[in-house]
Amino acid sequence: MNTLKIASRSILRNVRRSLMTVLAIAVGASSLVVFGEFVARVFAQLETRGVISGGHMAIYHRGYFDFGTGNPAAYGIRDYQSLLDLVANDAVLQPKINVATPIINLFGIAANFQDEASKTFFGRGVIPADYNRMQHWDEHGLRDFVVDASINTTDLSHGNVGVGLARILKLTKPLKLSAEKDASGVEEPAHGAELPKRDFTGLEDSTHAIENGSDSGASVARLDLLAATAGGAPNVVTFFADKAIAQGMKEVDDSFVLMNFALSQQLLFGRGEKQAVGIVLQLHHTRDIAAVRARLEQLFREKNLNLEVRDLKELQPFYKQAVGMFSAIFMFVAVIMIVIVLFTIVNTMSMSVMERTHEIGTLRALGVERTGVMAQFILEGALLGLIGTFLGLAVGVAISEFVNHAGLMWQPPGSAFPIPLKLMTSGAVRLFVSIGLGLSGVAIFAALIPARNAGRMAVVDALGHV
Repeated sequence: MNTLKIASRSILRNVRRSLMTVLAIAVGASSLVVFGEFVARVFAQLETRGVISGGHMAIYHRGYFDFGTGNPAAYGIRDYQSLLDLVANDAVLQPKINVATPIINLFGIAANFQDEASKTFFGRGVIPADYNRMQHWDEHGLRDFVVDASINTTDLSHGNVGVGLARILKLTKPLKLSAEKDASGVEEPAHGAELPKRDFTGLEDSTHAIENGSDSGASVARLDLLAATAGGAPNVVTFFADKAIAQGMKEVDDSFVLMNFALSQQLLFGRGEKQAVGIVLQLHHTRDIAAVRARLEQLFREKNLNLEVRDLKELQPFYKQAVGMFSAIFMFVAVIMIVIVLFTIVNTMSMSVMERTHEIGTLRALGVERTGVMAQFILEGALLGLIGTFLGLAVGVAISEFVNHAGLMWQPPGSAFPIPLKLMTSGAVRLFVSIGLGLSGVAIFAALIPARNAGRMAVVDALGHV
């Protein structure tokens, strides 16, 4: 107790120096709090965006992930409904899974023959009710940046397209997009203008002919989707775009088509056996990925199923890359703050030791052990570290609240539009504890060097120091 009293009084001997040390530590702590909450928010946004669009994990025929993109029909899951039942009825998996739904990924050519425009496309077939339910996943409470990407649940010929694809195929007017000029500087022709037509009706599946006069000129965004079936024959279906949704990456935005699962089955498998290319699983909580994956792999071994599981980081490479980049930046900033705190405390405590050499000699002459002298200076450094850290945490919280209510906007990685700039204040207890313990530990370690020098002073030399 006496050591604590002496240490607390000692840091007040030179108030200005102690204040500068505390402020340096506080700046480091508040910087780590603000940047840590910013990074946590970015991680949560990237995770949410990936989970609502593609789930936490997906089940594929073994080999599809590495080789099946160019020929998805060759890696189809035949009895996918039995697989869905296996997953849904498993006692371990059932409470952890929010949505389990089949999907189809395919490639082909999308054409707007009315306006003489065509483009290769990447299509995803989803069950509308399941996909729309996935859009409501919000474990981190970040609905302020998610757009309405729901798909039509009543008509299997309707779906969504990327904004870039809509512009390339000259669907800006029916989809109410801003008019764009092509590379030559000429505005795209009006939708429905008289242009030469190409007749592909011989390829079109009759089950998807236009019904009830749906093709009403400028009011409907109609496309013909051409792809090769599992047997290698060309197949065409009619598709109506209800919405154009920006995808965040130009390569995807210029080719993305989201369609009904039944329509994608018709396009990819024709009149053959209808299959699924994958089964997407969306969990209630991201933390359950490892447990669910382990259970699935166990079931596949027990049932002798030739299937594989891929999780969020494999399905969304950009998510993994962004997490790694921001983690590295945070560590870089943390190291800089630690070095500043370390040298500040070493300098402060070294000056204190030099100024109190006579005092150290007196204490040693009165019988205070070396460890007692060291403990006093270490405690002084620890107090400076604790005061600075708590002050920094309080300032960091105040800055976070200011930023969250300032109405700032920014465009994060993978986002197609600006969103509110906010910091992740909920669940930041772990960050606070880590910063508090880390900087306090650095302060104690920094005080060890001058404290060791103080404890090793010879009594005679210390008393005779001028």
